[in-house]
Amino acid sequence: MGDDKCVLVIREFDPSKDLTSVEEVEKRCEVGPSGKLSLFTDLLGDPICRVRHSPAFLMLVAELSSTKEIVGMIRGCIKTVTCGKKLYRNGKSNHPTKPFPVYTKLAYILGLRVSPSHRRMGIGLKLVRGMEDWFVLNGAEYSYLATENDNKPSVKLFTDKCGYSKFRTPSILVNPVFAHQLPVSNRVTLIKLPQSDAELLYRRRFSTTEFFPRDIDSVLNNRLNIGTFLAVPRGGCYTQKSWPGSDKFLSDPPESWAVLSVWNSKDVFRLEVRGASRMTKALAKTTRIVDKLLPFFRLPSIPEVFRPFGLHFLYGLGGEGPRAAKFVNALCAHAHNLAKQGGCSVVATEVANLEPLKIGVPHWKSLSCDQDLWCIKRLGEDYSDGSVGDWTKSPPGLSIFVDPREF
Repeated sequence: MGDDKCVLVIREFDPSKDLTSVEEVEKRCEVGPSGKLSLFTDLLGDPICRVRHSPAFLMLVAELSSTKEIVGMIRGCIKTVTCGKKLYRNGKSNHPTKPFPVYTKLAYILGLRVSPSHRRMGIGLKLVRGMEDWFVLNGAEYSYLATENDNKPSVKLFTDKCGYSKFRTPSILVNPVFAHQLPVSNRVTLIKLPQSDAELLYRRRFSTTEFFPRDIDSVLNNRLNIGTFLAVPRGGCYTQKSWPGSDKFLSDPPESWAVLSVWNSKDVFRLEVRGASRMTKALAKTTRIVDKLLPFFRLPSIPEVFRPFGLHFLYGLGGEGPRAAKFVNALCAHAHNLAKQGGCSVVATEVANLEPLKIGVPHWKSLSCDQDLWCIKRLGEDYSDGSVGDWTKSPPGLSIFVDPREF
């Protein structure tokens, strides 16, 4: 390969002239392992669809100066999130009051691609450094990314060459959308919250959760947000018709309750499973036919995932009380039925590995990932709050708040 091809220009993506070239690189990178099932993503003609809903975002491309060929790209975004919490003390007492969130400006890297014909030339490293320069310029204190635990080249690039450390290992839980409706427990009342009440509930109860976005109002008001749903005991004082608002609810909550929100990822990207044998496809089709003909049996069926399909993402899972996990299960059944109405093939969520409510989330192990890998890097010398210290060295908590804009 000639030396001229090694001269790179790292520049901002220009949709007016780069779209076709970027899509070609994406296609060249989508070569799954021979004989194995692989998951492919269709960005629906919008290469920045997975970052454009964040407060600040950027896409960079790597271009050969001599031929103007694009051989790589990277996306990134920046937001402010909770990185810890602290207790304020009353001046007249040594007893701590309620905890308050400590925020930091966090950057996120995703969609790093390098054309197969130009790998092992340092292009990925240059793209990462170019993105990190933009992060620092815009005041980000930390940068993080998600990658598969078994993606050794990616893990090696970020941990060995870019200075990232392994940070969190959340679980991605995926459940099929069947041809039949799922029953919702008759012991539970579901309430769809107004956006203002959803925001108040999240800020009051979950703002100290790690990775909680300070602009939760922007998330909840986004056109992709289908709604926030609250589960409470049936027969109590809280119903859809008599809903008094989150202020009243939080001042006198039931013993157990749960909440989650639903995000329409189907309008952002589509997924497709490739590499399945004809026998596997035929078996999957048979399960769907039986499910449609005999829906009252509620037989589990394999959805049509061997062509582009959409998903709904569940986020903001939380709750309190001894029955909270069961209430989460009822909310997930409702979310499944919404996804069925919306023409989706799966519902997915991501939770901390130690999340107590994880047991309430139905999922198929074959579709899920027990340990996704999040890596993090400290970009600045100063911290948002000295009492928290270096976030990269903090132990994991029981919960994380996964932003649907980055899934």
